[in-house]
Amino acid sequence: MFGLFKSDPLKKLRKQYDAKLEEAMNAQRNGNIRGYAQLSEEADALWKQLEPLEKSQS
Repeated sequence: MFGLFKSDPLKKLRKQYDAKLEEAMNAQRNGNIRGYAQLSEEADALWKQLEPLEKSQS
């Protein structure tokens, strides 16, 4: 019953990863290549945390 209120770390990381990718895409569209590179690097770091969790779930 109380497991209903626990947050899912996989879902939280996935949401952060998707948001970073979207920010990176917008930076690239606006011509901010340095910002795009930085945001892509941050998204890659999130992916490295996310990937093992996704593999363990499936």
